[in-house]
Amino acid sequence: MDCDLQHPPELIPKMIRLWQETHIDVVDAVKSHRGDEPWIRRFCSNVFYSLFKSLSGHDLKNSSDFKLLDRTVVDALLGMNERSMFFRGMVEWLGCKRNRLTFEVQNRRAGVSAWPMRRLIKMAVETITAYSFIPLRLIAITGVLFLFAAILLSFYTLIYKLLGLAISGFTTVILLQLIIGSACMLSIGIIGEYVARIYEEVKHRPRYLVARRLLFRRQQSIEKNEPHP
Repeated sequence: MDCDLQHPPELIPKMIRLWQETHIDVVDAVKSHRGDEPWIRRFCSNVFYSLFKSLSGHDLKNSSDFKLLDRTVVDALLGMNERSMFFRGMVEWLGCKRNRLTFEVQNRRAGVSAWPMRRLIKMAVETITAYSFIPLRLIAITGVLFLFAAILLSFYTLIYKLLGLAISGFTTVILLQLIIGSACMLSIGIIGEYVARIYEEVKHRPRYLVARRLLFRRQQSIEKNEPHP
């Protein structure tokens, strides 16, 4: 929870009780509204969460850092080797069993926010690039669109050339620019795909998480008097 008391401590007993009764891994405290937050920050937050959901598939709208985590979730988070971790996104990425409680954001008791707009924008860029490769793939998609446009404009310029309406040398320059431009965009997109794979590998995120371990004993053979494994 945050230290500015905007997360109500009186909600903690309810979170613990819900965790004990339902045997879930995460209890999320979700904002029922954003309090007296300025409209510009509320607007930017909505844009970020909508964009994050579209690119990564994770819905974090109205979520907060006010959470109760089971020990298995804490151990999984501590086992991550990433240097830059978005707490809310990482808990969502783990895919643990969860439940939600709503709360009203309290007014800040003292001090000012340590998150100016510049830091929020930086965090948004780092978060989106950490959970989605779509921005890289947009380069390749743009290259494909440029290639189709190059083919269409090539026919157009060749027709003008055959009709004698094109300026001398102009057709060649247009075709070269279109072909080279689309080839460059496609090449950058292909490189981006490999960079995305490398980025995914160096983060060393686990392929799966063990939610529960079950230990079985083989039935002891009376005839052979074999010990248990």
